[in-house]
Amino acid sequence: MPGSSNTLTLALLSAAMLANCTASAQKLSKEEKARQRNTSVQRPLTTAQSALIDQAVVQEKSITQILKDRKPMVETYIQTMRPDPVMREVPDADLHFLGRLQLDRTINVENYQQDKANANSKLNKKHGLIKDSMEVVSGLAGHAHYSFSQAGFAQMLLIDLNDFDRQHYNFFFVRQDFLGAVPTSVFDVVPALENSAGRFFGRVWIETAHGNIVRINGEYAGAQKTYHEYPHFDSWRTNVQPGVWLPTSTYIEDIDPKSKTTTLSFKASNQVWGYALKLPSEIENTSIEVENATDLSSSAQDQGPLAAQRALSRQAEDNVLDRLFQAGLLDAPSEFDKTLATLANNILAYNQAAVAFPIRVRTLLTEPLESFAVGNTIVLSKGLIDTSAILSADGDQQLGNLNALLAFQLAHILSGHRLDTQYAFNARLMFPDNMTFRRIPMHHTDADNAEAAIKALELLHPKELAASQQCLGIYLQQLQARIQHLPTLTQPLIGDGLVKSDTDPTFWLAPLMARSGKLAVQDLNQQAAVPLSSFLTFDPWTDQLLALHATLQPILNASDKMPFEVMPVYLKLAYFHGSAPAAGTAFNPATAVQQPMP
Repeated sequence: MPGSSNTLTLALLSAAMLANCTASAQKLSKEEKARQRNTSVQRPLTTAQSALIDQAVVQEKSITQILKDRKPMVETYIQTMRPDPVMREVPDADLHFLGRLQLDRTINVENYQQDKANANSKLNKKHGLIKDSMEVVSGLAGHAHYSFSQAGFAQMLLIDLNDFDRQHYNFFFVRQDFLGAVPTSVFDVVPALENSAGRFFGRVWIETAHGNIVRINGEYAGAQKTYHEYPHFDSWRTNVQPGVWLPTSTYIEDIDPKSKTTTLSFKASNQVWGYALKLPSEIENTSIEVENATDLSSSAQDQGPLAAQRALSRQAEDNVLDRLFQAGLLDAPSEFDKTLATLANNILAYNQAAVAFPIRVRTLLTEPLESFAVGNTIVLSKGLIDTSAILSADGDQQLGNLNALLAFQLAHILSGHRLDTQYAFNARLMFPDNMTFRRIPMHHTDADNAEAAIKALELLHPKELAASQQCLGIYLQQLQARIQHLPTLTQPLIGDGLVKSDTDPTFWLAPLMARSGKLAVQDLNQQAAVPLSSFLTFDPWTDQLLALHATLQPILNASDKMPFEVMPVYLKLAYFHGSAPAAGTAFNPATAVQQPMP
């Protein structure tokens, strides 16, 4: 973290989550000072390597400006860990942040606010952790020496907000490396100044075409001696436009140095998206051309009363979807969403059920496990899809889970639990993005959920869907085993959770648990749930989702399962549109492609 201002240094201390804040202020030993100044043991940089670093310094300033202009969405999810005799380590408690990144001389995050029902979650009631709209949290599940701040995790998207240059850092060449299809030069980076506690200390990967940093791996210790006081992070970037690489995903972890085991103290993830949702000021008034629109006004028929009522409901549905997209919560329509819509409409076909409009499906880009229905559109959260995506040779288990999850919201639609037409009047949706959770509550009542659960079981009765009942049942059993320690993951942000309530931790679809086999943690042939981010990835510029094409990995022991856990990041990097940018290409935010809203 830069040390150029007292305010920024204080922000770092919160960001780095020090076990003992005073330890970071200790002066480095003479040996450490000598090691940082001594370059004789390192190979001197070649002219080409020096030029690449100079390019990286310039590009990093450009990336910082883009982050300031566009204010992307940042989601941080944290799990503290404890030892487990079977699984090696399991989550002990969790915490979730969601907001927009705001950069000036320091890093801040404008948090999305939830209603009182969400703010008073079990985690908050049990530990009294959440303060000031989840801005700073401490004392998590016995880890009282930590102070978690979303701004601190957001800092890990950049190397140094103000002082990343040759004057403040020394660079040492390590090797050439390929990350996916991108050739890179790898450099170790250490602070150049003697008293640099809190500055970046680690390794960077610089793509050789234009000097863009594509991966950052390290900490903000400033020295090897103090590494145990700061969490380590691995931050990856994506080539979202010609010549520009923007932060996408970060994995963070820390080991308690006082522990006699190698159990992690905590691990966390940062996900960033929504770069194209906020335009720089100089192109705020750019118009968006409507494509693929056909004028059918001359052939349109008159609308009767029932058709008019349905049209008004459809307008309310579209207005809400547009507003959720603008707020950075909903994905842009994608081929993956079309696949889910096909599954949902097949369920209707198997049951010979009819609806006024075809079922659409969209994805909430957040981790908490939830779903909801907006008119005839079903929305599933990314975390729900990821953790239920059990990969197998035939794909039956993943397909079964998706069918069961879709059936629950289809039941709401068929039961007439529809969106209020008040949202057909767009003025009701004109509010700040961070008020979305309060102003557009999408959850159903307990009575509606109970009715929908019964109806969902009926929808899964056809022989083509019979396997779905068994698949989701074992998934719910695995979640039940973890639910006590994952209250934030199971607390919905805006829609319906799998769990009934804080006082009733049973599931709406609990009858499915009796129709599946028994959960057997040590059975290596059984995978009930998988880690977060196991199946879906996203384009942080367009907000479209893509399915990962990961190799099926064999389970060698029970600890390989890691259900519902945060996992490390390893992106398969590629150049924008699959080809390296032409030499001399520079990114101009004013001419960047703006994606139309759905």
